[in-house]
Amino acid sequence: MAAKTLLIMRHGKAEAPWGQEDRMRQLTEFGCEQARRAGEYVLGQGLVPDAALVSDAVRTRATYAMFSSVLGEDAPSAYLDADLYLTDAVGLIAAINHVPETVSRLIVVGHMPAVQDAAMRLASAESDEQAVMDMAGHYPPASLCVFHFDGVWAELDGRDAALERFKTFK
Repeated sequence: MAAKTLLIMRHGKAEAPWGQEDRMRQLTEFGCEQARRAGEYVLGQGLVPDAALVSDAVRTRATYAMFSSVLGEDAPSAYLDADLYLTDAVGLIAAINHVPETVSRLIVVGHMPAVQDAAMRLASAESDEQAVMDMAGHYPPASLCVFHFDGVWAELDGRDAALERFKTFK
């Protein structure tokens, strides 16, 4: 089985929800900057994904657009999944389970609480303890978990991926 990398990212800082449908909320200027900095981080760490699974909400699509703009031609096109908008941890992990085995590095861009709950569920005993504590305590906009595991996407379900890093872009 080939080694896999899973990046779980929360969307960047979004506009306040007043006066508009939640799914249509845009990123703030700061949220756009957060997403670009996350892309710079991923690029600098050699973690450019092969595939992107993104909620179809405006703020997650915009986060991935800003993130991927930094990656240039190496950025994969986003697969927009409407089910990620209101899903829970189980639904997010189920979406990951359907990723083809040809993908070795995946980014998922979603929403709270699913991103944090899924990360908590996936973190194995081999995870970096401080990264788990930081992620469990607070998962602010544009935060990014970096997991590694040996296995297949279809079998990823719980406590079987090592959380190596938790990065925030405040």
